[in-house]
Amino acid sequence: MMMFRAPSLTSRPLIAGLLAGGMALVASHASAIEITIACGDGGASDYCPELAQQWAEKTGNEVAVVTTPQSANEKLSLYQQLLGNQSGDIDVLMIDTVWPGLLAPHLVDLAQYLPDDHTEGFFPAMIANNSVDGQLLALPWFTDAGLLYYRTDLLETYGHEVPDTWQQLTDIAREIQNAEREAGNQRMHGFVFQGRAYEGLTTNALEWIASYGGGTIVDAEGNVTVNNPQAADALTLAASWIGDISPEGVRNYMEEEARGVFQAGNAVFMRNWPYAWSLGQAEGTAIQGKFAAAPLPHGPEGESVATLGGWSWAVSRYSEHPEVAADLVAFMTAHDQQKAHAIRFGMNPTREALYQDEEVLEAQPFIGELYTTLVGGVPRPASVTGEHYPRVSNAFFNRVHQVLSGNAEASQALEQLEGELRRLGRRGW
Repeated sequence: MMMFRAPSLTSRPLIAGLLAGGMALVASHASAIEITIACGDGGASDYCPELAQQWAEKTGNEVAVVTTPQSANEKLSLYQQLLGNQSGDIDVLMIDTVWPGLLAPHLVDLAQYLPDDHTEGFFPAMIANNSVDGQLLALPWFTDAGLLYYRTDLLETYGHEVPDTWQQLTDIAREIQNAEREAGNQRMHGFVFQGRAYEGLTTNALEWIASYGGGTIVDAEGNVTVNNPQAADALTLAASWIGDISPEGVRNYMEEEARGVFQAGNAVFMRNWPYAWSLGQAEGTAIQGKFAAAPLPHGPEGESVATLGGWSWAVSRYSEHPEVAADLVAFMTAHDQQKAHAIRFGMNPTREALYQDEEVLEAQPFIGELYTTLVGGVPRPASVTGEHYPRVSNAFFNRVHQVLSGNAEASQALEQLEGELRRLGRRGW
């Protein structure tokens, strides 16, 4: 008979102090090895605990699941504190697509513990992203790209097509928002996105700027390119949304806050990741069958751009059981587990074959349509800036947040940002 228990965290003082209130799930066996995995925030879209339980039941090992902050910045700070202390408290880490280079000194080379064909079937670019100095530091679990979600019923009612440009979105959102408010829905907003000063704002603002032809903050050669008229135009338009088509509170929204407003039926448009699709289409939601997703708009001279995201699984260099931990990583990223993740949660697989899988496409039709968007998405400048990337991103989203808050003009903020980034990279990235 399978038994489950909640392990005491008192034997892990560092985790106990950093992860107070975290969930733990353990499959108990007499001679089992216990592996601790750092999952997501334990919310509705966090499939990690269930998969970890399945692995425990399959292998006879024990697994302790620890929830981590929703914010990527807070999650990274947690990891850096744990790994900086060379703590073996967590064996398996869920890491952002921009972290392999930053965390490289603390991660094992998975190739040491997995079969020779362990990378077959994955997108080669994603394997390359997770490889540093010839070492495979993580296996990709799911990938992301920013999308525009829109209310099909409202656009049809008011006679509009899906907007191609950000200015069209602004005009349509304002018209529908105001009409719906006059009709009695005072909570209706035109557009919600991730406006809090955190990594999510970096992804949003990079889409605005790049789609205006303003570049990618730091180019592939390491040159700081963010201070240009196109970037200023993009941020100026975004700032105009606040208090007009977007609520003042959007400046504190992360993914779930934006989804909550849209899923409650109180927004015409939303920028979010693919995971929001299946949650919005769930039985009983206010928008079930009333929305769709499309590529993001672009500036007057630019093209639609989606920032690439996603998460991978890595093993801590300080794990006492790296081979067993690597086996859990292989299980989490295997074909069948990724397929279930796609079907149930709408997460984009990192295995190419699943984009032609009939069951996946039947359950989540938009996944097949996203293939081109994902292949052509724009990465954040993490590879070129290396260990400096968190500071680059921090400087970027803080300056953008100043613009959204009305505390700085876009041109002024970008000039200041350029100076900050040049100082960061003055000795090379």
